[in-house]
Amino acid sequence: MTGKDVPGLEEARETIPPGTRINITFLAGEDTATRLAAARAVKRLGFVPVPHLSARRLPSRLALEEFLSGLAADGTAENVFVVGGDPARPEGPYADALAVLRTGLLQRYGVRHVGITGYPEGHPGIADPALWSALTDKAAAIGAHRFTGDVITQFGFDADPVLAWLEALRARGVRLPVRVGVPGPAGVRRLLGYATRFGIGTSASVARKYGFSLTNLMGTTGPDRFLHTLAERYDPARHGEVKVHFYTFGGLRTTAEWITRYRRQDPS
Repeated sequence: MTGKDVPGLEEARETIPPGTRINITFLAGEDTATRLAAARAVKRLGFVPVPHLSARRLPSRLALEEFLSGLAADGTAENVFVVGGDPARPEGPYADALAVLRTGLLQRYGVRHVGITGYPEGHPGIADPALWSALTDKAAAIGAHRFTGDVITQFGFDADPVLAWLEALRARGVRLPVRVGVPGPAGVRRLLGYATRFGIGTSASVARKYGFSLTNLMGTTGPDRFLHTLAERYDPARHGEVKVHFYTFGGLRTTAEWITRYRRQDPS
């Protein structure tokens, strides 16, 4: 959710199981007060807030401390997700997520669990060797600072690169649990817009595999086939601990209701 999605969360609360982890993005147009209020709302409604820290959007060490201090005061600092962020040039002293992890401030303000990013299909602006180096360095930092942690991946439409990436991750010695990014049900045009922005593969064959057509952009589609393939081919010995993380492109309630229906249809 974004900081402005509190009304949507309140509307969806009855369809979301208590204790669900809900990430709160660090959007450029939202201020600290909005982000803190969102984290408080997540906690008040019975869920686990996971505020994002966008390294390159932080203008100063003081700004990072003020945000962490506010989270600590509200009792919402235990879980955070640390990401490099969109700006090509840092707005302050932190060039990447690892720089934030190394400040020592997270543990000072009560952070216990840290999420980091993974990119099964690569990143449009970062070469694969640099991505792997950053991921293994962040995983090592999480262990060195005695945090628990997990990796949340970018979403995709094809389970094959996700499964191959999981094997490569484990081969590099990273044992953190992985939450595979899954797009919630949404309009095809909207999904393709996000996919283009983030460099996600959308060939005709991938689209058919996922369950939509590139020649019909007016419909809505969900991740039924993707999840079925992922579950069918998942091997704990090769892929490690894996869960899912939903990107709610179609809205919190729409996604939560879809998950409920899917569980009833496929309880596995």
